[in-house]
Order: sequence, then C-alpha cells, then structure tokens
Amino acid sequence: MEALNQHLFLIMNAPPQSNPLVVWFAIVMAQYAIFCVPLVMIAGWLSKDEHHHKMMLTALLATAGALLINNLIGSLLWYHPRPFMMPLGHTLISHAPTPSFPSNHMTIISTVAFSFLLRPTLRKIGLVMAILACPVAWSRIYLGVHFPLDMLGAVIVAGLASIMMLWLQPLYIERLYGLTRGLYRIVFAPLIARGLLHR
Repeated sequence: MEALNQHLFLIMNAPPQSNPLVVWFAIVMAQYAIFCVPLVMIAGWLSKDEHHHKMMLTALLATAGALLINNLIGSLLWYHPRPFMMPLGHTLISHAPTPSFPSNHMTIISTVAFSFLLRPTLRKIGLVMAILACPVAWSRIYLGVHFPLDMLGAVIVAGLASIMMLWLQPLYIERLYGLTRGLYRIVFAPLIARGLLHR
C-alpha cells in the first residue's frame, strides 16, 4: 500500500519544470480555497432561518471532531511523514514537518461538504463544496506536501464525523443553539441594535 501511495504521489507531483500558471492555480487551491468554508458557515449563520443555524453548528462540531480524530491518528496511531521529510518528489511551498495522514485541509472541506450533503436544503451547497475539495486535494499533492492516501483518509474521517454528529444531534443541539444565540446577541448587540444584523 505504501509503495502504491508513493507511486501515485510521484505521478501527481509537480515535475521539475512546472508551468507557472499551473503552479499559481495549485497554490491558490492549496492555501486559499479553505477560506470558502468559514465564509459559507458565516453566511449560513447570518441567515434568518433557525434550521440553518443548527445545521451550521452541527457542521462546525463535525469538523472539530474530525480534526480531533486526525490529531489522534497522527500522534498516537500512525505517524506518517510528509513527502519532503522522506525526501520524495518536489516541494513547491513551505510546510511544517507535521504528520501527513490524514490531510487537515481535505478533512475540513470534506466534513462541511458531507454535513451539507446530508441535509436536503443544503445539498446543492454541499455538492459545490465537494467539487471544490477535488482541486484542493490535487493541489496539496501536486505541490508536494501530501500523499494521495492522506486525502482518502481525510474523506473517510470526514464522512464518519459528519454522520456521527448528525446522529447525535438530538442530544446537544437545543442546548448548544441556545448558548450560541445568547453569545451572538451579546457580542453583536451594537450591530443588531442598528438593524445591520438580525436578532
């Protein structure tokens, strides 16, 4: 499996003489596409639909749970070095020598995508997030900071975390929603008073 992982990485990794436009696109996808996640979450929270608020909270908790699982895997269960730590292939961006498996970037985007895909009213947005995850996964491999199996592991963790938090939602959502709405009204009270944000 490791031999296949490395073989696929070398096929997808940037060649020595890379096209500058391809490298630029890969860097945008690898480092900046992730910011679409908080923007989508904030937009969902700022809507007037209480049901959407609760779905954003569930997606947020699922993402936090998935990242916790990643940390446990990387630190306790199976530490896997990044390609440039081996060294293998070509690395076109700098990155700390943290565990490679699973990919946190892919986990975040995939968890939100799964969380939305599981909800009929957010399924279209979930599909867009799932499509966005594809070039993000490719770019992290192309630029030399992840292996293909890091992405597969991230998708599996994301799916499990999303399903688990949706299944457990009746146990926590009402109390958590009441707490977060209370904090929201306190923190943004001046903007709410001016009518710039809804209550």
